[in-house]
Amino acid sequence: MAIQSALTGHLVFSTLHTNDAATAVTRLLDLGTEPYLLASSLIGVLAQRLVRKVCKDCVRRNTASAEELVWLGTNDGERPLCRGEGCAACRQTGYRGRLGIFELMTVNESVRRHIQSCSTASQIKAAAANAGMRTLRDAGLAKVLDGITTIEEIERVTMRATEALEATADPAPGIP
Repeated sequence: MAIQSALTGHLVFSTLHTNDAATAVTRLLDLGTEPYLLASSLIGVLAQRLVRKVCKDCVRRNTASAEELVWLGTNDGERPLCRGEGCAACRQTGYRGRLGIFELMTVNESVRRHIQSCSTASQIKAAAANAGMRTLRDAGLAKVLDGITTIEEIERVTMRATEALEATADPAPGIP
Protein backbone atom coordinates (compact mmCIF):
# COMPACT_ATOMS: atom_id res chain seq x y z
CA MET A 1 0.00 0.00 0.00
CA ALA A 2 2.86 2.39 0.83
CA ILE A 3 4.56 1.72 -2.52
CA GLN A 4 1.32 2.28 -4.42
CA SER A 5 0.76 5.58 -2.59
CA ALA A 6 4.31 6.70 -3.35
CA LEU A 7 3.89 5.81 -7.02
CA THR A 8 0.78 8.01 -7.23
CA GLY A 9 2.70 11.02 -5.94
CA HIS A 10 2.09 10.88 -2.21
CA LEU A 11 4.99 11.47 0.14
CA VAL A 12 5.06 8.44 2.42
CA PHE A 13 7.00 8.24 5.68
CA SER A 14 7.36 4.92 7.41
CA THR A 15 9.56 3.17 9.92
CA LEU A 16 11.37 -0.09 9.45
CA HIS A 17 13.75 -1.85 11.79
CA THR A 18 17.14 -2.30 10.10
CA ASN A 19 20.76 -1.78 11.05
CA ASP A 20 21.50 0.86 8.43
CA ALA A 21 19.95 2.67 5.48
CA ALA A 22 21.06 0.23 2.77
CA THR A 23 19.64 -2.75 4.63
CA ALA A 24 16.19 -1.12 4.54
CA VAL A 25 16.21 -1.65 0.77
CA THR A 26 16.97 -5.34 1.03
CA ARG A 27 14.40 -5.72 3.82
CA LEU A 28 11.70 -4.18 1.60
CA LEU A 29 12.70 -6.52 -1.22
CA ASP A 30 12.57 -9.47 1.20
CA LEU A 31 9.03 -8.41 2.13
CA GLY A 32 8.01 -8.96 -1.49
CA THR A 33 8.25 -5.47 -2.96
CA GLU A 34 9.03 -5.65 -6.66
CA PRO A 35 12.50 -4.20 -7.35
CA TYR A 36 11.30 -1.96 -10.18
CA LEU A 37 8.50 -0.52 -7.99
CA LEU A 38 10.87 0.11 -5.09
CA ALA A 39 13.44 1.73 -7.36
CA SER A 40 10.76 4.02 -8.80
CA SER A 41 9.19 5.06 -5.51
CA LEU A 42 12.01 5.28 -2.95
CA ILE A 43 13.72 8.67 -2.66
CA GLY A 44 15.65 8.25 0.57
CA VAL A 45 16.25 6.28 3.75
CA LEU A 46 17.37 7.71 7.08
CA ALA A 47 19.05 5.45 9.64
CA GLN A 48 19.58 6.69 13.16
CA ARG A 49 21.20 5.52 16.37
CA LEU A 50 21.48 6.97 19.83
CA VAL A 51 24.95 7.18 21.37
CA ARG A 52 25.88 8.06 24.92
CA LYS A 53 27.53 11.43 25.56
CA VAL A 54 30.61 11.83 27.72
CA CYS A 55 29.68 13.16 31.16
CA LYS A 56 30.59 16.85 31.38
CA ASP A 57 31.14 16.61 35.15
CA CYS A 58 33.96 14.06 34.97
CA VAL A 59 35.32 14.50 31.44
CA ARG A 60 39.06 14.16 30.97
CA ARG A 61 40.94 14.90 27.77
CA ASN A 62 43.70 12.46 26.82
CA THR A 63 46.01 12.36 23.84
CA ALA A 64 44.93 9.71 21.35
CA SER A 65 46.89 6.45 21.30
CA ALA A 66 48.42 5.09 18.09
CA GLU A 67 45.55 2.61 17.79
CA GLU A 68 42.96 5.36 18.26
CA LEU A 69 44.69 7.50 15.62
CA VAL A 70 44.40 4.61 13.16
CA TRP A 71 40.67 4.30 13.95
CA LEU A 72 40.27 8.04 13.49
CA GLY A 73 42.12 7.89 10.17
CA THR A 74 44.67 10.51 11.14
CA ASN A 75 48.31 10.69 12.15
CA ASP A 76 47.85 13.81 14.28
CA GLY A 77 49.45 12.57 17.52
CA GLU A 78 48.25 15.64 19.41
CA ARG A 79 44.58 14.85 18.89
CA PRO A 80 42.79 15.05 22.28
CA LEU A 81 39.99 12.59 22.96
CA CYS A 82 37.45 12.84 25.75
CA ARG A 83 36.52 10.20 28.29
CA GLY A 84 34.38 10.28 31.37
CA GLU A 85 36.13 8.98 34.46
CA GLY A 86 32.92 8.27 36.36
CA CYS A 87 31.29 10.36 39.04
CA ALA A 88 28.09 10.57 41.07
CA ALA A 89 26.34 12.56 38.32
CA CYS A 90 26.81 9.76 35.75
CA ARG A 91 26.61 6.89 38.24
CA GLN A 92 30.25 6.00 37.59
CA THR A 93 29.61 5.22 33.90
CA GLY A 94 31.46 8.16 32.35
CA TYR A 95 28.43 8.89 30.19
CA ARG A 96 25.47 11.17 30.74
CA GLY A 97 22.78 11.87 28.15
CA ARG A 98 22.44 10.73 24.57
CA LEU A 99 22.53 12.19 21.09
CA GLY A 100 21.63 10.95 17.66
CA ILE A 101 23.90 9.99 14.80
CA PHE A 102 22.34 9.74 11.36
CA GLU A 103 22.91 8.19 7.93
CA LEU A 104 20.88 9.57 5.02
CA MET A 105 20.91 7.52 1.85
CA THR A 106 19.36 9.36 -1.05
CA VAL A 107 18.40 7.24 -4.04
CA ASN A 108 20.37 8.41 -7.05
CA GLU A 109 20.68 6.60 -10.40
CA SER A 110 23.48 4.34 -9.20
CA VAL A 111 21.55 3.24 -6.10
CA ARG A 112 18.41 2.86 -8.22
CA ARG A 113 20.23 0.48 -10.59
CA HIS A 114 21.43 -1.57 -7.61
CA ILE A 115 17.87 -1.79 -6.27
CA GLN A 116 16.55 -2.92 -9.66
CA SER A 117 19.21 -5.62 -9.91
CA CYS A 118 18.55 -6.83 -6.32
CA SER A 119 22.12 -6.09 -5.22
CA THR A 120 23.27 -6.86 -1.70
CA ALA A 121 23.05 -4.28 1.06
CA SER A 122 26.82 -3.87 1.02
CA GLN A 123 26.77 -3.10 -2.72
CA ILE A 124 23.97 -0.59 -2.25
CA LYS A 125 25.82 1.01 0.65
CA ALA A 126 29.01 1.26 -1.43
CA ALA A 127 27.10 2.95 -4.27
CA ALA A 128 25.53 5.42 -1.84
CA ALA A 129 28.90 6.09 -0.16
CA ASN A 130 30.47 6.75 -3.58
CA ALA A 131 27.73 9.34 -4.12
CA GLY A 132 28.68 11.07 -0.85
CA MET A 133 26.54 9.38 1.79
CA ARG A 134 27.87 9.92 5.31
CA THR A 135 27.59 6.60 7.16
CA LEU A 136 26.58 6.14 10.78
CA ARG A 137 30.23 5.45 11.57
CA ASP A 138 31.30 8.68 9.83
CA ALA A 139 28.71 10.64 11.79
CA GLY A 140 29.95 9.01 14.99
CA LEU A 141 33.56 9.82 14.13
CA ALA A 142 32.63 13.49 13.87
CA LYS A 143 31.11 13.32 17.37
CA VAL A 144 34.31 11.69 18.71
CA LEU A 145 36.44 14.43 17.15
CA ASP A 146 34.12 17.05 18.69
CA GLY A 147 34.70 15.50 22.12
CA ILE A 148 31.05 14.57 22.57
CA THR A 149 31.39 10.77 22.74
CA THR A 150 34.05 8.08 22.66
CA ILE A 151 35.47 5.70 20.10
CA GLU A 152 34.28 2.78 22.22
CA GLU A 153 30.71 4.07 22.16
CA ILE A 154 30.72 4.53 18.37
CA GLU A 155 32.21 1.06 17.91
CA ARG A 156 29.55 -0.41 20.21
CA VAL A 157 26.71 1.22 18.27
CA THR A 158 27.99 0.91 14.71
CA MET A 159 29.71 -2.47 14.94
CA ARG A 160 26.34 -4.21 15.06
CA ALA A 161 25.38 -2.51 11.82
CA THR A 162 28.69 -3.46 10.19
CA GLU A 163 28.45 -7.08 11.33
CA ALA A 164 24.85 -7.36 10.12
CA LEU A 165 25.75 -5.86 6.75
CA GLU A 166 28.59 -8.35 6.31
CA ALA A 167 26.23 -11.20 7.22
CA THR A 168 23.85 -10.19 4.40
CA ALA A 169 26.61 -10.15 1.77
CA ASP A 170 26.52 -12.81 -0.91
CA PRO A 171 28.04 -16.11 0.21
CA ALA A 172 31.23 -17.33 -1.43
CA PRO A 173 30.76 -18.99 -4.84
CA GLY A 174 29.65 -22.60 -4.51
CA ILE A 175 28.06 -22.11 -1.09
CA PRO A 176 24.27 -22.48 -1.23
